[in-house]
Amino acid sequence: MRIRLRQLRRDERGMSFVFVGLGFMAFFAATTLAIDVGMFMTARSQAQNAADAGALAGATALVFNSYTNRTAGGPVVQSAINTAMANAVMGSAASVQPGDVTFPLGPTGLDNRVKVEVFRTSTRSNPVTTLIGPIFGINNVDIWATATAEASPANATTCVKPFMIPDRWEENSVPPNNTFDRYDNHGNVLPNADVYYPPGHPQYRGWSVNDKGTLLTIRAGTGNNVESSFYFSWKMPGWQIGGDFYRENIANCNMTVISVPYFMIQEPGNKVGETIQGIELLEDQDPTARWDDVNDVVVSPLSPSPRVFPIPLYDPDYYQDNMTHGRNADFKMVNWVGFFLEGHTGNDVYGRIAPITGVIDPNAGPAPAGTFPMAIRLVQ
Repeated sequence: MRIRLRQLRRDERGMSFVFVGLGFMAFFAATTLAIDVGMFMTARSQAQNAADAGALAGATALVFNSYTNRTAGGPVVQSAINTAMANAVMGSAASVQPGDVTFPLGPTGLDNRVKVEVFRTSTRSNPVTTLIGPIFGINNVDIWATATAEASPANATTCVKPFMIPDRWEENSVPPNNTFDRYDNHGNVLPNADVYYPPGHPQYRGWSVNDKGTLLTIRAGTGNNVESSFYFSWKMPGWQIGGDFYRENIANCNMTVISVPYFMIQEPGNKVGETIQGIELLEDQDPTARWDDVNDVVVSPLSPSPRVFPIPLYDPDYYQDNMTHGRNADFKMVNWVGFFLEGHTGNDVYGRIAPITGVIDPNAGPAPAGTFPMAIRLVQ
């Protein structure tokens, strides 16, 4: 009996079961980590996507719907909430309440930011449920994310159309008229001369978002007169020239990034025929688009509608000064105005002043105060 006990004491058979058991526990723990932690990381990424989308939607609504209505039921807050909740987090909508959409100031003091927070937490009664965690007493985890977007003044834009109109000026002529009258034929400043203040000047009177919905009719200019609604044809960037290229740039989007200031050269002729042909092609791309007079927005099945585009604005003083002093009669683009194309009658093209987006060109200077397009981007 003693011999048998001594043999059992030295016998190592069965130790493999101990190692297998310990190994199984380690494998089980690693599996738990891989499944649940991986799921948490996915949930966190999806929550961030929801917050990003909500913030961008809110900033977009600031530009296109209302910059001032920031109430819980307003378009900015509701766009942010609806867009964020449309991006599911682990198959379920995150919780986003009106109080989760806030408007922090940017570093420059502009009130142009939208911050959105999304939650899947126990306090909101929608935490993310674990798969393996309950074995260890962890039934769920809290996931949340935040994002901030801003609508900042843009110093550049694309899809600019190849016709240009003068920026608005201070009218001092007696009696008032629709022409810019500052210099006589010898380049001398007239009595009661009209004055143009460029973007960034405290007295700038150019087009702004406050003009949204204003009806604007443009027509081909004649001679060298600077008239408020008369356009000149512009030779846009690109290797092609002539009427076909001009018409193509109206009907479609020239992706060249145009920053301010930009010096433009006039196309020979007024290009009336090509302008109307391009306008008709553009209308055909979104035939049901219309302007909603009640809400001052474009109603279209396309987002954005191709019938909303930037028109370049030139400095009327720079052009007239050059003309009267015998210098090159080129055009200095100083800003843009957003335009929703409603239609055309004969040679007249009419539409509404509408918000437009732009871009930030890192190779250009800062956007001047009063610039029309806004760049929508995530900042946090």
